[in-house]
Amino acid sequence: MRNLSDDEVRSLERTANEIRESVIESLVEAGSGHTAGPLGMADIFTLLYFEVLKHNPKDPFWKERDRLVLSNGHICPVLYATMAHAGYFPKEELMTLRKFGSRLQGHPHRELLPGLETSSGPLGSGLSQAVGMALAERMDNPYSSKYFYCLTGDGELNAGQIWEAALLAGKEKLHNLIVIVDRNGIQIDGYTKDIMPLEPLAEKFEAFNFDVQEVDGHNIRAMHDAIGKAQSVYSQPSLIIAHTIPAKGVDVFERDFRWHGNPPGKGPEDRVPKDEQAETALKKLRSLNGMISVSE
Repeated sequence: MRNLSDDEVRSLERTANEIRESVIESLVEAGSGHTAGPLGMADIFTLLYFEVLKHNPKDPFWKERDRLVLSNGHICPVLYATMAHAGYFPKEELMTLRKFGSRLQGHPHRELLPGLETSSGPLGSGLSQAVGMALAERMDNPYSSKYFYCLTGDGELNAGQIWEAALLAGKEKLHNLIVIVDRNGIQIDGYTKDIMPLEPLAEKFEAFNFDVQEVDGHNIRAMHDAIGKAQSVYSQPSLIIAHTIPAKGVDVFERDFRWHGNPPGKGPEDRVPKDEQAETALKKLRSLNGMISVSE
């Protein structure tokens, strides 16, 4: 992969912040949905859709496209917002999130929206889907240049199906599979270290024959380099543990597991009253756009 210039990194950071604004606006309009994960993953989704993925918004079914499987489907507001900003559908449609008849359901439904590769809902199933897709591609075309990206949450790693899929991926040495774990440390009931400790996480996946990297998920250049390294691994699947801040960009929401499944207006009131949460979030995100600097 090519190197990113400082200007390109700044542009991606600004786009990620605009996507965060769209996430907040759509959640407020919906009156329901998840805040923490989508805001935390905005940098990674921006990097994927605006720099890494081989894809074509004007031809969502282009045969040579890479595949992106969102396993923890509840963070789909950031997927939808990123797709809209990338040109898959009008941004105005984001205001239909979670409404009856909308293509933007609370979990992705692939038959409704061109550009979605899978439907998701039950946690843990996405990695199995991605492994199957990557294995089928290798069987059909051993010289394929496609990559299969699977995004998962760290709370989702509680699901046993994740580890069954990891066993198969390691056995088959699926070099075309790149898994990105959103290591934000929270899940719906609390902090992952309290609910079900995951460490030593890197060593566990290494034991399953994965090449593992740990990266700051908000450092776009570091994430870009990590994906480039993963693409150069030819003897095993790759996993990137991306350390992120849940609700990144809205400091009064950050790192609080109570924002896992609440939209602004329905979140905890100990720091911001409910009737001020939406306005506060948008003000903080908009103020950040004037302070973007290149990640070190």
